[in-house]
Amino acid sequence: MSTLETSTRPALAELPLTENRPTSGWRPRLDFRELWSYRDLAAILAGRTLKLRYKQTAIGIGWVVLQPLIAIAIFSVIFGKLADLPSEGLPYPVFAMAGLAFWLYFASAVREGAECLVVDRDLVTKTYFPRILAPVAATLPALLDLSVVLVIAGVMLAAYEVAPPVEIVLLPAWIVAGVVVALATSLWLSALNVLYRDVRYALPFMIQVWLYASPVVFPSSLFDGLDRWLYSLNPVVGVIDGFRWSLLGAPAPPTADLVCAAVTLVLLVTGVLYFQRVQKHFADQI
Repeated sequence: MSTLETSTRPALAELPLTENRPTSGWRPRLDFRELWSYRDLAAILAGRTLKLRYKQTAIGIGWVVLQPLIAIAIFSVIFGKLADLPSEGLPYPVFAMAGLAFWLYFASAVREGAECLVVDRDLVTKTYFPRILAPVAATLPALLDLSVVLVIAGVMLAAYEVAPPVEIVLLPAWIVAGVVVALATSLWLSALNVLYRDVRYALPFMIQVWLYASPVVFPSSLFDGLDRWLYSLNPVVGVIDGFRWSLLGAPAPPTADLVCAAVTLVLLVTGVLYFQRVQKHFADQI
């Protein structure tokens, strides 16, 4: 044995050891102080996702402009003219754009959130960090897309001579509510996607069905009575109603939309508990 090895062994033995234990118990603790200390990592993950999204594309962020414009053109012809769906007394393209603005954000955030752990396989298996930060970070990049779509919506409002109501000051609150809905959904899907890869194949179909089950191309006022309360079990309904109210002066969200808030809260709380409960299996299953 060399003299160097003999001299360094006692020093190494005196170093403090840190042991990372997996979460345990039916109600694993969420350490908010630890999450805050890793906030820079969340920003890095969000920034990387944003850069990779349009890497090696010909028009880059131009897709953020083209996607809603093409969708609005199709919706206006099929649902506005041919199906003649009501639009709360507003020009149909403007009405649909208000719902589509949130939906495009939600769909993008949920897709990124569901895949965030699987695409970061090496980060999950080789590095310690609060795993729940991954779906949190995944909900942030699509906010840039949302801001661009809202600018397009503003141009359409001017073109159709629709004046924004005073309730537009509440739009940031509805955006926050939308982020919470996307996060609550992403927590469940990201954890399930690690354990059951069926999620990856079912997700595109689920989002497509969810689109037409949400009041994007039609008003939620088509439902009334008990049906309206049941329809509010879809947490997206309340946020889209809020977007239209704030942007266009459409009817205010009804009392039934409180069900949306309750469902979102349940999804968020149970999503956090489930994620924290199963995250100890991520490194083995991923």
